[in-house]
Amino acid sequence: MSDDAPTWPAELYEMLRRHNIRQVCHVPDAGHAELIDRCEADNEINVTTLTSEEEGVGLLAGAWLGGQRGVLLMQSSGVGNTINALALPNICKMPFVTIVSMRGEWGEFVPWQVPMGQATPAVLEAMGLIVYRADKPEEAADSVDAAFKIAYDSGKSVAVLLSQKLIGAKDFRAK
Repeated sequence: MSDDAPTWPAELYEMLRRHNIRQVCHVPDAGHAELIDRCEADNEINVTTLTSEEEGVGLLAGAWLGGQRGVLLMQSSGVGNTINALALPNICKMPFVTIVSMRGEWGEFVPWQVPMGQATPAVLEAMGLIVYRADKPEEAADSVDAAFKIAYDSGKSVAVLLSQKLIGAKDFRAK
């Protein structure tokens, strides 16, 4: 890949634009930083910073009822905060898409990230979401594209998990 080739976050941003996403909500997360920055620079996308991830489920349900498409960006550690709220799009047959940056897997050094990171796919599936996973840069945009298509064509809830191998394992330990 050349130095001027698009990065996978840039490709995800282009996928949001292609699917007419107008609402992006998130709890700040380094794994989504480049995508959030691109969305914030776009005057056609409304970016909302949340205090807790479950707020994003309600915000996106309201956006859908108001005629707009959206996406929730969160880290796997926040998935547990959304469990009760995820019933809303499921029961009401509203499209819902979340892009989850994973922790607690590849090279994790923070032990309390591991349990939720390991449980995330099963928890989301138990709440009725279709779960896609991207482990390599070339899988990220295709996975998000597929998520938007099935969500908005069939009223399904979908999560795309961006693996820790893809986003890079954090390491804040002193060297």
